[in-house]
Amino acid sequence: MDQTALLRSLIRDVPDFPKPGILFRDFTPLLSDPAGLALSVELMVNPFRGKHVDLVAGAESRGFIFGTAMAQSLSAGFVPIRKPGKLPARKVEMGYELEYGQDRLEIHSDAVKPGQRIVLVDDLLATGGTMEACCKLVRSLGAEIAGISVLIELKGLAGRDKLSEYGEVRSVIQY
Repeated sequence: MDQTALLRSLIRDVPDFPKPGILFRDFTPLLSDPAGLALSVELMVNPFRGKHVDLVAGAESRGFIFGTAMAQSLSAGFVPIRKPGKLPARKVEMGYELEYGQDRLEIHSDAVKPGQRIVLVDDLLATGGTMEACCKLVRSLGAEIAGISVLIELKGLAGRDKLSEYGEVRSVIQY
């Protein structure tokens, strides 16, 4: 069994969640499997080794799971990108479109220094709205985007197309 086949075997399909017609890719079984978790982090981080990454930024909340592990593996810091009302200090915010609505993300205004190289991380790339907002937030603070890493990419939703100006987009598993 190849590496991605092993990871796919640990992802559960949940039909009609969160609403009818949606096939949800649940990776929580992967998280509870030590080998699957370690392999997923390795495959997400490997393309960015040796690329002088200063920070890894993860989108709330599932981006935190992989982002902190990736930051540790790259000897980099971690920056959380949060939903509104969660960060206590001065922040910058960005609105974005979801598949079924709108939302906002925030980052502390001093979390990123101009010129720092950042890898952006999330569990899933669907339409690209969340990741595009994350990219805009870190760029607004003067950071350079070293790349984007996601565990799962839903290719049919073309989220990658929204991210072309932000550099390399890497996904471990594609559906």
